[in-house]
Amino acid sequence: MRTIVGITGASGAAFAVDLLARCPGEVHAIASKWGRAVLQEECGETPESLARTGARFLPDGDLAAPFSSGGNHFDAMVILPCSASTMAKIAVGIGDTLLTRTAHVCLKERRKLVVCLRETPLTTITLENASKLAVAGAIVMPIMPAMYLKPATVADVVSGFVDRVLSVLGVEPAPARRWRGTELS
Repeated sequence: MRTIVGITGASGAAFAVDLLARCPGEVHAIASKWGRAVLQEECGETPESLARTGARFLPDGDLAAPFSSGGNHFDAMVILPCSASTMAKIAVGIGDTLLTRTAHVCLKERRKLVVCLRETPLTTITLENASKLAVAGAIVMPIMPAMYLKPATVADVVSGFVDRVLSVLGVEPAPARRWRGTELS
C-alpha cells in the first residue's frame, strides 16, 4: 500500500504523528507551512524527527513532485488534520500546493481521499464544502472521539480515531479496540 498523508495547520498534529507511525506500507507525507508549525508547537516534532516513522516528507511548494500527477500511482491520501481552509481549496478546485494538488489527483483518478476535518463549530460554508467533497468521492471524517472505547488518556483518544482511519484504508485495528454491539471485545 502506498499512502500520502497531508498535514495542515489545524490543531490535532498528534493524530498525524500516530498515523505516520502506524500506517503500513510506503508512506509519503506533505506538511503545509502551518502544518509544520503545528507539528512543532503541539508535538515537538519536525519532518526530520518524524523520519523515524519511515515516512518520506515532500515539500508542499514542489508542484513538480511525483504525486502531483495521476501518472504516479498511490493508493490513498489522508489529510489529517485538515483545516477548513484546505478543505475549501480542494472543494473549489484550487490546487496551488502539492497537498491540494495531490488531493485533486485523488478525486480525478478516483483514488481514496480521506479528509479528517478538525474544526468546530462548522459554518454553513464548511458544511457545503464537506458535502462537495463527499459528492466528488472523498470520505469526510471529522475528528471525533469514540467514547465507547472508554479512552483513559489523550493518547487513547488519538489512537482510537487513527484506528478508524486505518480501518477506512482497509487496515483492521487490533481486535480489542473494535465495537461489538453492546460490548467491546
